[in-house]
Amino acid sequence: MSDTSSPKIVIIGAGPAGIRAAATLVDAGLHPVVIDEGHLAGGQIYRRPPPGFTRTPEHLYGSEAAKARALHALFDRLAEEGRLTHCARSSVIAAHEGRLHVLGEGGVQVIGYDRLILATGASDRVAPVPGWQNAGVYSLGAAQIALKAQGVALGRRIVLIGSGPLLTLVGAQLLRAGADVAAVLDTSSWRRQMRGVWGLAARPIVALRGLALRARLGGRYQAGVTLERIEADASGVTAMRWRDAGGGQHLTPCDMVGMGWHLRAETHLADLAGCAFIYDEQWQQWLPKTDDMGRAGNGVYLAGDGVRLLGADGAEIAGRLAATACLSDLGRPAPSVDADLRKLARLQRFARGLARAFLWPSVMVRALPDDAIVCRCENVSAGAVREGADFGGGDANRVKSLSRAGMGRCQGRYCQLAAVELVAAQAGRAPNTVGRFRGQAPVRPAPIGAFLGEG
Repeated sequence: MSDTSSPKIVIIGAGPAGIRAAATLVDAGLHPVVIDEGHLAGGQIYRRPPPGFTRTPEHLYGSEAAKARALHALFDRLAEEGRLTHCARSSVIAAHEGRLHVLGEGGVQVIGYDRLILATGASDRVAPVPGWQNAGVYSLGAAQIALKAQGVALGRRIVLIGSGPLLTLVGAQLLRAGADVAAVLDTSSWRRQMRGVWGLAARPIVALRGLALRARLGGRYQAGVTLERIEADASGVTAMRWRDAGGGQHLTPCDMVGMGWHLRAETHLADLAGCAFIYDEQWQQWLPKTDDMGRAGNGVYLAGDGVRLLGADGAEIAGRLAATACLSDLGRPAPSVDADLRKLARLQRFARGLARAFLWPSVMVRALPDDAIVCRCENVSAGAVREGADFGGGDANRVKSLSRAGMGRCQGRYCQLAAVELVAAQAGRAPNTVGRFRGQAPVRPAPIGAFLGEG
């Protein structure tokens, strides 16, 4: 029987990390509460379509279909048996002193916790390209979500730009679905990608799958490109202007551009929950500080891409580790973790290979013209960020206050990394010395009426 009394353990996120964390706690006789923004568990990587959707898991998840099915079935069974509480279509918008403010269909409610496991995942790491503020520009993740959840392509003629495994994966998935993919443009050169071979060899089958996807793209895939501008008119995107590795100029007509440079950890709730942060030179972003098990202190644990960018397999392992740490700290019997820690070390080696092969385009960001938009929510230009850096003394949060970069609906999710890069360049300092944008509540847009109990 599950123990529905204290301690109250809340898991935020029902992707691979959250599902494995929940299952581990249930196996120990506890009854966790799982809060997730999706209508069904699975997370972004294993996002499930609505009822009646005809495309099979093999079409949606490819080689990961069996893993997706297993996780979906596990979570659904635990929820149906009443061994956990699933708060679907709910978004945690604030965390403070053991309480969560949760926005759901009925408004905002406050949920207390004794232990908190954050399995918030990651989102696209995007870099500004002149013209990216126009209609028809999406993240790679948005393009993939539309394909998985609704079976649609977001454009009639598509160009994908950026770097990393998701770039070629989304390109191949769109092609397989029948979309017209005109070009897949990778800013990482072949020489740069070869620098990650040693690390990628830690997971040879996964690396070979990536090469197979790239081969499927054929001549559409171009490595070592220079992105110049996304052309647009009053109706939206019209073309992508770029240069190939040899310097040749290209103008590729399109009505949709998908962009992304691997991933950025979703850390806003970790910030509000009081976690410490460290600058990760490997991924060139600030990440929450934890031990190998995911402990962040004060009864908070982190798992998955929100703390380590290791993909779905790493997220499952990290979910089990975080839940095991929670059990141990509560003085309850906990399973052995030796095998999981060994697997995690191999995945971390693979991740280091990815980071070396597919770099964050810092040179491109620092070279942005002053009139290029950096913060799309607030329409803040690169010139305004540089001016803020001159007045703000090279401090990221002062520049945020002066320029309003990162103050819009996305709360800096899409502009923070680029804005900090510009601040550092203007101040003649390294990005890790200028700080990061502090998290603010609400971390998602919330209607005022929701706080008044009016929906």
